[in-house]
Amino acid sequence: MTTVTIETSTTATPSRGPRGLVWTTLRLHRSALWFWVMLVAVAGGALLWAYGPGADAVWAAFRKMGCASAQEGMGCDVTNPTVARYDTVVGVGAGLLALTPFLTAAWAGAALIGRELESGTAQLAWTQSVSPARWLAAKVAVPAALLVSGTVLLTLLHRLLWSADAPLRLATSRQWDDGISFVANGTLATAYALLGLAIGILAGVLQRRALPALGTAVVGLMVLLSALGELRPHLWPVETLVNKDEYPPYIGMVVGEGALTSTGARVSDPICVDDAKCLADHDIVGFYRDFHPSSHFWPLQLMETGIALAVAVLAVLIAFRLLKRRTGAAV
Repeated sequence: MTTVTIETSTTATPSRGPRGLVWTTLRLHRSALWFWVMLVAVAGGALLWAYGPGADAVWAAFRKMGCASAQEGMGCDVTNPTVARYDTVVGVGAGLLALTPFLTAAWAGAALIGRELESGTAQLAWTQSVSPARWLAAKVAVPAALLVSGTVLLTLLHRLLWSADAPLRLATSRQWDDGISFVANGTLATAYALLGLAIGILAGVLQRRALPALGTAVVGLMVLLSALGELRPHLWPVETLVNKDEYPPYIGMVVGEGALTSTGARVSDPICVDDAKCLADHDIVGFYRDFHPSSHFWPLQLMETGIALAVAVLAVLIAFRLLKRRTGAAV
């Protein structure tokens, strides 16, 4: 009887929840965790409000103004306070999603990596049977999992709103290729967030101090996202519209435009307007416009997502290599 009692009392009770480096990372950066939860809640709440009560209020205002079809040119007053409030809330929801990569890069460079290397917290962890490689892997994996779950949720909410408010988009002139809407409506939002994390981690390992790492991460991410934005229209073959009297109408994402000669050559528009003699002197017989229709959304989205993720993986690999070189540890 005594033996049974002793064995029962010494049996270890399995603990629940995250342990080890995951638990340490969550506890050490719990302020950032709560901030991320709050940001997702605010952005998600804004998008849900716009999807439900916000849209209902705008339609009520449109009916009162006699333009419930919300078509362009119907005299709808988009400066109406109800419409303006709806547009602002939609902008806040999508804008917070677009702001996430920069906040992530700043935090990852300054607090996640730079401050821990600067204060010696990382070096202390390396003396506690935690290799630099495992330490850095936890710094990559835990925030990445939280970022993916949050940004995917917000992207789904933004797509839900986008699919339901087509007439309101017409009234408020929001297009599928607008920078923030384009990012928020697809996989790019998550890819950009992970790219921000990767650039922040690389900056932290490079600088090993909080403030310089913060600045390097934000500037580096700005340069990268600017370059990707410039590259975006060229990631998929364009379609072309031609008109012999004037420019074709604007449809979708315009990539290029100009004049055509009788040989079919593309030249700069001589700006002759309706001057027939001027057009004849320059041998202008028509005008063209290269563009991406809305059906090109997913090809463009996935191509840019692939590039962003490839750059993120490369940045993380460089960070591991740098850490290995500086610590001499097996990474």
